[in-house]
Amino acid sequence: MIQVSKLNKSYGQQVLFDNVGFTINPGERVGLVGRNGHGKTTLFRLILGQEQPDSGTIGIPAGYKIGHLSQHIRFAEDSVLKEACLSLPHREDGKDESYKAETILTGLGFSIDDFNLDPVRLSGGFQVRLNLAKTLVSDPNMLLLDEPTNYLDIVSLRWLEQFLRAWKKELIIITHDRLFMDSVTTHTMAIHRCGIKKVSGSTADVYQQLLMEEEVYEKTRINDEKKRKEIEQFINRFRAKATKAKAVQSRIKALEKKERLEKLSDTKNLDFAFNSAPFTGRHLMEATDLSFGFDPNVSLVDGLSFYVGKKDRIAIIGKNGKGKTTLLNLLAKELSLVSGTINHHNYLKFAYFGQTNINRLDPRKTVEEEIMDAHPDCTRGAARNICGVMMFPGDDALKKVRVLSGGEKSRVLLGKLLVKPANMLMLDEPTNHLDMESTESLLEALDDFNGAVIIVTHSEMILHAIATRLIVFDGGEATLFEGTYRDFLDGVGWKNEIPPAQSEAKVSESKTVDRKLLRRARAELINEKSRTLSALQKRIDEIESEIISLEETITQGNEDILAASINSDGETIKRLSKTIHDSQSKIETLFSELERLHPELEDRTKEFEERLSGMEATY
Repeated sequence: MIQVSKLNKSYGQQVLFDNVGFTINPGERVGLVGRNGHGKTTLFRLILGQEQPDSGTIGIPAGYKIGHLSQHIRFAEDSVLKEACLSLPHREDGKDESYKAETILTGLGFSIDDFNLDPVRLSGGFQVRLNLAKTLVSDPNMLLLDEPTNYLDIVSLRWLEQFLRAWKKELIIITHDRLFMDSVTTHTMAIHRCGIKKVSGSTADVYQQLLMEEEVYEKTRINDEKKRKEIEQFINRFRAKATKAKAVQSRIKALEKKERLEKLSDTKNLDFAFNSAPFTGRHLMEATDLSFGFDPNVSLVDGLSFYVGKKDRIAIIGKNGKGKTTLLNLLAKELSLVSGTINHHNYLKFAYFGQTNINRLDPRKTVEEEIMDAHPDCTRGAARNICGVMMFPGDDALKKVRVLSGGEKSRVLLGKLLVKPANMLMLDEPTNHLDMESTESLLEALDDFNGAVIIVTHSEMILHAIATRLIVFDGGEATLFEGTYRDFLDGVGWKNEIPPAQSEAKVSESKTVDRKLLRRARAELINEKSRTLSALQKRIDEIESEIISLEETITQGNEDILAASINSDGETIKRLSKTIHDSQSKIETLFSELERLHPELEDRTKEFEERLSGMEATY
């Protein structure tokens, strides 16, 4: 556990923490939230001892191991697997636990072929993934994860989510993805107005608590101001009267002792809307039989066809390096197709937020100049308005791009998208450098946008919130899926998705299958097969017996009707006719049930045989 008491930290005039205190108890998984620049990463650095507080204490037990996702890239081994195994905890018995490193590497998107690669040959994103794998492999008492989702694709994110949910020790995580955070944490801790508020529950719980406290504070402040004015009026009215001197002095002293509650400053929120250009047609864009690959022998896109309707919300999803950004560049006609066609409507006006567009900003220009450069009709006044919306008010609009943080540069790019009207937005991972509040403002703006949106994202929160159609890169191909992300998960799902990480208690001590457990599972499956198939067969036998009995009743009834006809016995004929009719109706009903049960019996028999065959293969 970690105990923080009376913590203070400032940088010049900027106060980050003012007399802060909190405790991280055993087994708590805590989500850390707060606006960019308000101290989340600084708190991590203070806990790690990379920076020192101005005052206060951070109590960490002796021998308590903290693992954190380091952005510092430095490797000592010549293969990915060896590098990951460096972080395995030392075992006195010398037992090989490299399988743990293999499991985590695979979950984070490394293939078996990658295990032997030299880490320096990995892309920057996969080098960070290797650092994350080393952190998880080390099995520390506490994990500190600062935006781990920025470097993972959607399949690896789903694996990490399950891994962290099964984490039994302590965790503090920073992420802009509210859904991801809430799915893995037990508590949420908010940095707000230089303080820290920790609650048991989700991000919504902590923000609701902060809102309630500020409402109470404001009501108290207004009441205090009212009482203060009444006291000041009394003092001013009777100050000159000797008979009231004692009462006046008493009130003056009381007023001096009473702390004045200051009005809370407004918190800045990113609040904006995209400028929709009119469009009266049906399709903004049509793509037919698209094929493309940088290598002639490897196709990233092969025969993909789809259209973009005027209010579509299309998400492009899949693992990294499979062609998602390439597809956006093809649609924007920044790359040339190998084959196929992309037809833009004559009135299509699109705005493109590219994954690497931050690097296209001119470091020598100001925020205002970058906004003005986005469109020739943009005046300085219009640019200043957009700067204000993007949280660059006043002289902040004159900051040079080179001094901006990654999140600030992303806001500049979003501001450039607002300058000219558009009827289609193409966004490549736009939330990577935004905080949680800014991400949710972007979602609201996309929801309100009266045009089409094509977005590349790994955030399941965004996918669930806006996507109505998908282009899925999975299994070596790109396909169109007509439906929501929930529909996709329920109906198709990710191919070869790594199963969720299991807790330490459930992890096998070796790579071989436990034969005893397998035999037990096989026996239970045989018993289940016997119970299921026996019940179905029993019902079939009962129905067949009942049908035979009813047919005998009908045969006998026909013979009795013939005899009654000879005797002119009308009542008997009437009664027997009803019995025969009822029996025939019952037979039809039973045959309908038989027609359903026989295929079910065949299907269930086949299912059990396949499951048993799979177990035999494993055995």
